[in-house]
Amino acid sequence: MATYAMGDLQGCFTAFQRLMDLIQFDPAQDKLWLVGDIVNRGPDSLPLLRYIKQAGDAVIMVLGNHDLHLLMVAAGIIKSNPKDTIRPVLDAPDRDELLHWLRQQRLFYVAGPYAMVHAGLLPSWSIAQAEQLAREVENALRQDNDQELLASMYGNEPNYWQDEWPSNVRLRVIINAMTRMRICTRDGKMNLAFKGDPQSIPLGYLPWFNLPQRASQHHTIICGHWSALGLYLTDNLIALDSGCVWGRQLTAIRLEDRKVFQLSCVG
Repeated sequence: MATYAMGDLQGCFTAFQRLMDLIQFDPAQDKLWLVGDIVNRGPDSLPLLRYIKQAGDAVIMVLGNHDLHLLMVAAGIIKSNPKDTIRPVLDAPDRDELLHWLRQQRLFYVAGPYAMVHAGLLPSWSIAQAEQLAREVENALRQDNDQELLASMYGNEPNYWQDEWPSNVRLRVIINAMTRMRICTRDGKMNLAFKGDPQSIPLGYLPWFNLPQRASQHHTIICGHWSALGLYLTDNLIALDSGCVWGRQLTAIRLEDRKVFQLSCVG
């Protein structure tokens, strides 16, 4: 039995199948952790969603910003943008079933010394607090009236956390940190517009995982989202978005021995 974590798929179903063959994944014994952004930008979000849904307990995933974007477009909260490739999901005969399943997925997952999130955690959040905050969002997404959450979900302000935020603001900050953040200040103010590489980080900001005294530093965080960072491994960080959808690589890592598996993708 082995546990594999895999980077952002973004509709790249062919590359996913090739990497699953490479790691010789056995759904009867092995586990696959997916760091989110299952859909969009790549060509095959629909068959990929169907595959992951049908895999059942063999696959554990957390939601990424593109997965939430799909839910917002499907709910009519926002319009699809020209770069989206989610129309086949929206037009599928099993659309409602797939979207319902997607709304049941986690925002944050913890098992033993590992914690998985799509983007990152604010420096003041312990693993236990992050679990609690993620549950708030997950419970709201699973409600029949999740339109209210989706309608207030996006926006770059406020860009920091405080316990006293009203409910809709509170959920937005949690979602922004866990699905969109790459960098923040030492006191936890996020810059949600930044998408560049580490060499171009604005003055006063650091990668969220490099902040001193980060409360979650005693777990190994598995994440994706930052394709310009690429594969990045330290003792307490496994960052796996190696830009498959941009024609770079798709990456998986076996957690038991940290063996890395990569293959080249076609952009």
